[in-house]
Formats: sequence, C-alpha cells, structure tokens
Amino acid sequence: MKVFTTACPRNCYSTCAMKVEVEDGRIRRIEPHPGNAATPGGACLKGLSYVERVYHPGRVLYPLRRLPETGGFERISWDEALDTIAVKLTELRADPGPQSLLYYSGSGTKGILKGAGREFWRLYGGCTATYGDLCWPAGLEATRLTLGENKHSAPWDIADARLIVLWGKNAAETNIHQMSFIDRALDAGAKLVVIDPRRTQSAERADLLIQPRPGTDGALALAIAHLLIAGGRIDREFIDKHVHGFPAFAASVAKFTAERAAEITDVPVEYIERLAEYFATLRPATISPGFGMQRFTNSGQTMRASLALLAITGNIGRPGAGWVYANLQSHIFETVRDPLAFYPPERPDGVVRVSISTARLGPEMLATEDPPLRMIWVERGNPVTQNPETNRVLEAFRALEFRVVVEQFLTDTAREADIVLPAKTMFEQSDVIGAYWHSYIQLKQKVIDPPGEVKPETEIYRLLARRLGIPEGEDPGVFPVSDDEVEAYLEKALQPFAALSLDRLRQAPQLAPGQQEVAFSDFIFATPSGKIEIESAEAVERWGVDRLPTYEEPAESVRQPQPAADLYPLYMLTPNTKNRIHSQFNNLRMIRQFGDEPLAYLHPDDARQRGIGDGDWVRVFNDRGELEVEAVLDNGLKRGCVCVTNGWWISEGGTVNFTSAARETDMGYGAAFHENRVEVERLSDAE
Repeated sequence: MKVFTTACPRNCYSTCAMKVEVEDGRIRRIEPHPGNAATPGGACLKGLSYVERVYHPGRVLYPLRRLPETGGFERISWDEALDTIAVKLTELRADPGPQSLLYYSGSGTKGILKGAGREFWRLYGGCTATYGDLCWPAGLEATRLTLGENKHSAPWDIADARLIVLWGKNAAETNIHQMSFIDRALDAGAKLVVIDPRRTQSAERADLLIQPRPGTDGALALAIAHLLIAGGRIDREFIDKHVHGFPAFAASVAKFTAERAAEITDVPVEYIERLAEYFATLRPATISPGFGMQRFTNSGQTMRASLALLAITGNIGRPGAGWVYANLQSHIFETVRDPLAFYPPERPDGVVRVSISTARLGPEMLATEDPPLRMIWVERGNPVTQNPETNRVLEAFRALEFRVVVEQFLTDTAREADIVLPAKTMFEQSDVIGAYWHSYIQLKQKVIDPPGEVKPETEIYRLLARRLGIPEGEDPGVFPVSDDEVEAYLEKALQPFAALSLDRLRQAPQLAPGQQEVAFSDFIFATPSGKIEIESAEAVERWGVDRLPTYEEPAESVRQPQPAADLYPLYMLTPNTKNRIHSQFNNLRMIRQFGDEPLAYLHPDDARQRGIGDGDWVRVFNDRGELEVEAVLDNGLKRGCVCVTNGWWISEGGTVNFTSAARETDMGYGAAFHENRVEVERLSDAE
C-alpha cells in the first residue's frame, strides 16, 4: 500500500488536499490531508466519488470516431485518430488559414500544464480563441476596480467576524468547508444574514433571510449605504484615510431610501433597516458574495455597491472583516492566471485571434468571418450544456466541418464530435495547482498509470506536433510526457519561488509566497488613487458604466417592456448543487443515488395559479427553448421564481441553458445568463 499527497483540481472553492491510498496499481481509498488548514475535513461526496470516476464503465478509454449514419461512435487507433486530425489541420492551415479553428478550453480542471494547449495552437500558426468567462469575471473586475486586486483573508479568518453576510451564496452546498468556520463564528455569538431568493441550507442558522427579486441586489446595497450615511453610522476616520470618492457616493445615494429599495427589490422596509442596523453595530463584518449574483447585465455595478458597504464601515484590512469573493494569492504562475484575464476582442495576441465571447459563444461562432470557423477543438469543458443559449451553440457546432473533443465521458459536447480523444483524470499526470478561496499551492500528484489507451493532453499535443512539423522546444520541452519530463517542467516553473519545490509539495500543501492572512492589512491598494475606490474613472473608461456604483434594472426583467411580463412572468434560477460541479459527476452512481433527474421548484402559490401539483411533469419554456421536468413545490422559494439546478446533460433530461440568453455582463465580459424569464405549464395542458 502506497499513500500519496494530492489535491482536487476541479473548479471549486475548496481545492481540497487529500491522501490517496494505492494498492497493486489501483486506487483503494481517499482520505483527508490535514496539511491544508482550509479543508482539514477532507473531500466532499464528489471528491470521494473520484474512485468510481476513474474506473467508471462509461469512461472513454480509446479514441472514438463518429458514425455519420447512426450518430454513434466506433473505436479507432490513436494513429488513425491523430492522422485524421493532422490531415484536417494541415488542410485548414493552408486554406483558409489557422484562424478557421476555434480552440475552446474550459475551466473543468486547473493546473500549470493546461497552458500546453494554447502554446500548441500558437506554434501551429494561430487559431481563434474565446475571451471572457462563464463563472465570475464581473465580480473580479468590480473587486479589482475597487480594491486594486482580487484577494481576501484566509478562510479561517471569518470565524472572527461578528456579522457574516452570505450574499447570493449557498456555502452549505457550494463552499462546504467555509461553513465550519462560519459555525465557529456563530457559536461565538456572530450574526448570519443570508440574501437569496431561495431558502437554502445555508439559511438554517441565519438571523435574517432576505429574498430580493432576482437582479435587484444593487438597489438593496445602495439603500443600506444611504441609511448608514444618513444616520452617521459610518467609520469617518477609515474613510478619510483609505477611501476615494466618498463625498460623491454619499450624494448619489441620498435619495435611495429604504422605501424606494423596497419597491424595487420586493424586500420589506423593516428587513432593509434591520440589515443596515447590523452593519452599523456589528463589527468586524464580512460579506461573502456568490458567483450567481454577478451573472446579470447590472452585476458589476451591483458588486461595487455591495463592496462599498464594507468601505464606508471600515471593514477592510482588519481581522474578521472583508470581502470574501476571490482569493488569487496562489495564482503565481502565468499559465494559471491566464484564464482569468479579460481579453477584449481587439486585444492583439499575434496569430491568436481572441474574438469570440464565451458568453455569446453560439451566435458569435456563427457570425465569424474572414475566415469563417470550420473546426473546433474542445478540452476541459462542456459548452453545449454549460454555455448560454444551448440551441444556438448546437447550431454553431453542427455548422462546422470538423469537431474534436478531449473528454473522459460522452458528454453532450462529446456526442457532437467527429473525433473523441480520451482524457486523463487527476490521478494520471502530476501538475501544480493554485486555488481561489485559500492561498495554498498544491501538487496534484500522479498516483496511477492511465487505463486503456488514455493519454494526457501534453502527449496528445506532442504526437500532433510531430505530425505537423511543430518544434517541441528544449528539454523538458513545451509538451512534457514522461514522469521525469513532467517533474522537470514543474520544477522549472517553481524555480522563481525559493520556498516551493516538488519535494515539499509531495509532503503537504504550501502557502503561496507573500500571502496575507488578513487581506489588505497593510492598507495598500493597487488602484490609481492608492485607496479603496468607490468612485472609479477606470470604470467609465473601460466599461462605460458610471464612476459610482449605481442600480440599473436588468435587461431581462418583469419591469422591462420586452418581452411582456405576462408572456414569461417567472424568473428562472439555475444555481449549483452540492452533488455536482456544473455538468460533472452526475453520471456516477455514487452521486445519482441522491437525485437522478432534473426538478423544477415552484412556490405553491405560483404552482396553484397554473394548476400544477407536486410531482406533475411540466414544461419550462421561453422563446429560446424549453425543457420538461418534474415539479416540486417549495415554500422557501420566492414567489415569481422557478428553480432548476444547472449542469444536467441533455441526455439526462435537458440543460437549463436551453432557455438562457447569450448576453454579457456590464463589465468583465461575463455571462449574464441568470437574466432568464420563463413560463411553466403542466405537460398535459401543453399537449
């Protein structure tokens, strides 16, 4: 029996450290690793299911080729797969040019080696790439404009807070390790406020649950700021020393009364006043916003408004206080940081044409010219299921001549491919990863050899490079394959950091060099003014929004004239769930035992108006698409909303993105797919 230190590389807050027991070349057990103080309890159910994921009978273990006549797949050899791809790449490079290929790399896994793909396509002669991100860029940009960089205090610091606001975040399901530190604070007398249209598990210990109309959180934040300023219940000394733009901000919120916010948000005035009272009297205070609330067309400004509450009450740079959104202190390697950059369409990048918005993937793929797209290469992502406006994404995929998908399973995207190449799991090649909630650098260590004929992506690129005459570079090369080559590659990446080495990482996770346990405790802010900027000239110059945090009604709401409110009167919420990371894991038996089909949650009053009973099958639809699911009545859901968790495959009953819109956020080039109005009807009525 051998025991290895490794870490989960999924797109998840926790990035758990774990010990993996291997016997006779097979994974037998996954245990916690106490070396990561943020995740001492170990992996969640998803992490424990990795054993099944590695050995799942549905895993793709060999190259597959689509059978046009049936839509099924047949097994082919690696030589046949790579020769076929190389012929197509050679043809496209000559005519109409390399930019006729779209390289789509998702965030399904993290690590230094994921940079190999972008390097291959640069050496190939170029490609077309995407910009923006589905996940969190509006919040990242709002935070950068305000604080100068994206970092927050160590996860355990929240235990010292006296007020904790989970704003649009269901940590009990999506950031489960955070809840242990929150529980510590609550046991010591802190108050918890949850702001969410749903009553979630996170609200079970809350002192106050606020349920705003979706997309109106900015109005709520501005009204609280007004109450604090009007009542003189702010930290004047902190503002004078560390805040830029306060006089203009105070003037701008002077008319944003609690009554006005109540009319906009559907939140009772007394709830707004109570939350303002909490901010005035309970310090230190921490706001931990979720990624969902910044997926609206007004979300960057909403995040700036929420963050301003901490600035005017002096809750930044102090223990137990702060903005817990994105902690990028471990992002010390360029290839890890790269996917978080915001690349505008006009950004020069040599032969790589960065011109397609991830948020508008389908429409912009179809509209691309000079040259038009003829091929796509997808890795670490499932865009058919996860990108907005699925029907348009499918149309764009099917308009291409050739599609290659590197995958572990036959996802909805893989089923659209001409060639499917088997992808490694986290246990089959070493890599070094960062995180975005804690500050640990961790070694994702190889513990077993890949099964079947699975090859790591670096080997796939090396074999293709040889067929295309692309130089591999000096040792260890740009596409390391053998264990020795990978280790040499990783050691080279670690060389600039004296405190880091593979030997140390094999033993335990290591805190990133220079990390601050209490973020901004030095009160140094990398903004133009050197202060916290609640007034930002760059916000105007770069994004065309107001210098100050403002509230604008979302582009798709019941208060906008189009489409008419009575046509699609319900807001569709599509949150994450604890048993999946978006579209990953639900094909595993260990996960499916907790729910194997999508469900539509409705408030009983909304269901009654439509003649819908608990357990009825319903159609959730708008003019973009529809899905058929079973209804569940939920008194904890805000009236006027319907909720279906995201990540379901089409083959599992339908993706929520059949109904979402391909539009961008107000800053950061994020996806505003939470602006999604629908109607729901019983299937028997629809028929």
